[in-house]
This record gives sequence, C-alpha cells and structure tokens, in this order.
Amino acid sequence: MGASKKGKIVMENIKDKVVVITGASSGLGEAAAKILAKHGAKVVLAARRRDRLKKLAKEIEAEGGVALACEADVTDKKQVEKTAAAAVEKFGRIDVLVNNAGLMALSPLSSGKTDEWDRMIDINLKGVLYGIAAVWPVFEKQNSGHFINISSVAGLKVSAPGNSVYSATKFAVRALSEGLRVESAGKFRVTTILPGYVESELKYGTSDEKTRDAVVGAYAKYEIPASSVGEAIAYAISQPDGTAINEIVLRPTSQEF
Repeated sequence: MGASKKGKIVMENIKDKVVVITGASSGLGEAAAKILAKHGAKVVLAARRRDRLKKLAKEIEAEGGVALACEADVTDKKQVEKTAAAAVEKFGRIDVLVNNAGLMALSPLSSGKTDEWDRMIDINLKGVLYGIAAVWPVFEKQNSGHFINISSVAGLKVSAPGNSVYSATKFAVRALSEGLRVESAGKFRVTTILPGYVESELKYGTSDEKTRDAVVGAYAKYEIPASSVGEAIAYAISQPDGTAINEIVLRPTSQEF
C-alpha cells in the first residue's frame, strides 16, 4: 500500500508540467504525448505533419488532457524557436523539452548516400541543438527545466555495414547530452534515452532497399510498443526535482544488439 501510494505521489510530479515534444506526430513522440497527458502534463506537439498533430491533440483533449499542436520542422531553427515561443505564450513556461524527432536512413558507407546522411545530421543532431538553443533561455528565466534527448542503442554500438552514419549521429547526441548535463549542473535536469527495437516509423527511413528489408524484418521480430519509451520518459520526469535520471537504455528482452 505504501509503495503504491508513494508511486502515485511520484507520478504527480508530472501534473501540470508543460512538455514540448518534437516528432510528436507518430511513434515514440505520439506515445509519450498520450502517456504524459494522462498524467496531467500539458503537452506541446511539434512535427511537420499538421493534420496528424491536430488529430492527436483532439484525441488527447477528448480524454480530458491539454494539448497544443505546433507545425515545425526541427531542421529549421526559426520554426523551433516559434514552437518554444508558442508554448510560453499559451502556458507561461516550459518545464521539459523532449528532443525526439529523428531519421534512421541506414545504408553502407559504400552507397555514398550523402543526401540521406546530411538529412540525418540535420534532424538527429542539429535538430537537438536547435531545441536546446530555443528552450535554454526559458529554462534560465525559470531557473528550472529538463532536457530529454532520444539517442539509440546505436549510440552505444556500431553495427556495420549500414549503421555507421546513423550511429555517428546518435553517439553525438549522447556526447551532447553529457556536455549539457555538465554545463547546466545545479540548474537543469538532463536525460538521455537509448531505445532498441521500438515500434516506430524509423524502420522505413532508408531508400536502400536491401538494408530496409533487413531492418523491417528485424523490427517485425523484436519490436516492443512505442509506449515503452513513453513510460521511460514519464519515469524520468516524475522524479523529484533534485533527482536526475541521466541515462536509460531499453531494449526488447530478446534483442542482442
């Protein structure tokens, strides 16, 4: 009984927090938005697909939650800044930024798919940096805030051929998160989440047919629900403000990589 009561109190730390989530129109971002809204968070949904954002916002509001849809491409610094400004205008603050938008365009280095490599760097790394830059001044003014960056188990281990460039971006996110933790120590919380095979649209990201078929097959064999990452995000946010969960690695139990 005591543990259950304690757990309930911890989850109440999510209530009324304003959480900005990039890549919120599907997969991990959508699942996280639904879970956090059920715990009482006010969620700001950012992604390129406006129709899907509006649909998700309506679903959350129909369940009694609070949501704001903001069309935004994380590779456009001004759009990210506009999203942060909209969140502050609507709710007066931002408590958490979930840098979730990502692209997994896997292919061997020998394929020379430089356009896809550029796109991954723009979304997976520069998109995170733009989010940090847009929200940091808000956190400074409040003297509080929580950055949550979505990396990957590919940020722990390189599976080649195919994973090299994607892994490079996710290793970079992990390094960036550690630098962010050090630079903001005593002021903000920083969490890096490194998922394995989790249900999302990431598996369809490459134009390399051989690689895509292998990836889709692996996901079909191993993937766990997107809600598993949503629950991990909720767990990190729910901790007392003086406690930072810095890193969470989660995989399907049967996944070796």
